[in-house]
Amino acid sequence: MNKHAQFDLKVDNKVNIRHSTCPHDCPSACALDIEVIGGQSIGRVRGSKLQTYTAGVVCAKVARYAERIHHPERLMHPMRRTGAKGSGQFARITWDEALDEIADRFGRAEQEFGAQSVWPYYYAGTMGLVMKNGINRLTHVKKYSRFYGTICANVARVGFATGTGKIAGVDPREMAVSDLIVIWGTNPVNTQVNVMTHASRAKKERGARIAVIDIYNNDTMKQADIKILLRPGTDGAFACGVMHVLFREGHADRDYLAKYTDCPAELEAHLMTRTPEWASAICGVPVADIEAFARAVGETRRTFFRLGYGFTRSRNGATQMHAALCIPAVTGAWQYEGGGAFFNNAAIWRFNEKIIEGHDAIDPTTRALDQSKIGRILTGDAEALRGGGPVKAMLIQNTNPMTVAPEQALVRQGFAREDLFVAVHEQFMTETAQMADIVLPATMFMEHDDLYYGGGHQHISVGAKLIDPPGECRSNHEVVQSLARRLEARHPGFEMTPRELIDATLELSGHGDIAALEADLWRDIQPDFRASHYLDGFAHADRKFHFKADWAHPPFGLVMGEVAKMPTLPDHWTAIEEADEAHPFRLATSPSRSFLNTTFNETPSSQAREGKASVLMHPLDAAALGIAEGEAVTLGNMRGETTLTAKLFEGLRRGVLVAESVHPNSDHIGGRGINTLTGAEAVAPIGGAAFHDNKVWVRKAVLVA
Repeated sequence: MNKHAQFDLKVDNKVNIRHSTCPHDCPSACALDIEVIGGQSIGRVRGSKLQTYTAGVVCAKVARYAERIHHPERLMHPMRRTGAKGSGQFARITWDEALDEIADRFGRAEQEFGAQSVWPYYYAGTMGLVMKNGINRLTHVKKYSRFYGTICANVARVGFATGTGKIAGVDPREMAVSDLIVIWGTNPVNTQVNVMTHASRAKKERGARIAVIDIYNNDTMKQADIKILLRPGTDGAFACGVMHVLFREGHADRDYLAKYTDCPAELEAHLMTRTPEWASAICGVPVADIEAFARAVGETRRTFFRLGYGFTRSRNGATQMHAALCIPAVTGAWQYEGGGAFFNNAAIWRFNEKIIEGHDAIDPTTRALDQSKIGRILTGDAEALRGGGPVKAMLIQNTNPMTVAPEQALVRQGFAREDLFVAVHEQFMTETAQMADIVLPATMFMEHDDLYYGGGHQHISVGAKLIDPPGECRSNHEVVQSLARRLEARHPGFEMTPRELIDATLELSGHGDIAALEADLWRDIQPDFRASHYLDGFAHADRKFHFKADWAHPPFGLVMGEVAKMPTLPDHWTAIEEADEAHPFRLATSPSRSFLNTTFNETPSSQAREGKASVLMHPLDAAALGIAEGEAVTLGNMRGETTLTAKLFEGLRRGVLVAESVHPNSDHIGGRGINTLTGAEAVAPIGGAAFHDNKVWVRKAVLVA
């Protein structure tokens, strides 16, 4: 019997409380209690109190999930384009007609241009392993161009692993027993609400202080006791100034450094010139604030560094993550409960996705195309194509590159090609779906089975199908399975149901079977205290924390970018896109509270909260340009221009702009979205997109009636 069966009892004759996991691209992967009404629809969604990380709290957008899953504009039937690309003119067709056409176009592209002219493209619209990664099985078996995902986490992950040796840290629930929680480069009030659950508990129960380091006074910083407001791309300088003070004032734990780190004397000598004055000139934080923060950290053993993704989405992002991570190694905070650092728990899952992804069919000579460079790839850039031929056909699942990918002018140009065949499997008519030749209706997470992990915590779970999908919606697995049959792609994974794939993956991974995991609901696999705090040594071969980074030999990923120029020891790397006379502002595209990339763009409550696309500007900057609150402004650089409305905001440094979230391109005046301004240059050492690292000019918009 399910040990939690008492929580599945009927509330009344029509409503059952069922359990699942939020599938969206968020480290919280919240445990959910869901009202299932009459077996056919859902009502309220709540964070489950049965899981210790979620602890009964969920973000407002997911709490209102009923308005998304039962939205009247969901795609319900396969469609074929009948008008020009982007016209939105489609006609309903059958599934067999749609799948036959996709298979035919893929086959023709392969015959004329080779298998690598087909590029299956996906990402994290769902984080479920079966529905997210199953498309790779088709890629590998058919020898299509492989997909190298770079748009989100590469830079942060390699920066963290360079220090610790693997991507894992202190149990994030230990924030609740910390005395100082440093939230660095992330805005969890908007993006990871459960971080604030545990940090607020420490503040309430222990009198702990919360320190926030970011580029603007966002909703998280507004709750902080210590506020560090710095210029974008200068976190490494700030970290070095802090460590200088820690060594200078005797807060470095020399016994810990000697036992657990690689080159403490070399680091200390290097930091002699990285004074608070030096750091202040770069990052804009007053010297007194740098010193006060260093003393707070140095005097508080239980200091927990909760490091985020945001400050790594910069051309020097990996070095910034590494520099921030070095601070608790200098103080020895890792030794104490409630001390140390956490970014992500990717190393603890140990999922063997051999069957899901078809690892046995991988041909390493097949090119891997960079996700972030989709605009360059589709417009024929030889370097982005890695010396191969053009991409002629695509299947897109779980992502909306026409809005979220960098270099939007190139992306738009590429998707407009008449010789490019695109099939998009989606839940709504996104701006990418509007450019497709074939559109297929997709299920949502409560309408299929899948396997989940929590990047921001330590639980794995099965998310079972709770209701039937509407209309003719089919899951990602069903689409890949059906295409495989038509394309004569053979692999055991194509013959299995999602539940069979989950069961086999769990068995291969040493996690038991699907029935046992379902009985646990959310299984806690956090390593013990000594392992989580690296008390028996870090994960490098020498068992040391590495202050000295070997960027030319990263622990994973494809080496790319200006690796030779990266600083070996923590430092400010001047690789960022600095403001100049022609582009006097620095722009970051930070996440909003009610959108998640472009997910939830369609829900009425999220639209009402976020309004139209806007940009935060310091009032003095606006005044100098003759711009008033709510006026239309145009931002531009060498990549293009976008027009949106100005919001005057004192909570950022002069010369800094913040555009929150990825609004639909259509929300911008003129239809060009914010990622028109972002670049796709590969961030060293293993690629990534520098979404928060852009120089721009600003002027009052000239609107044509």
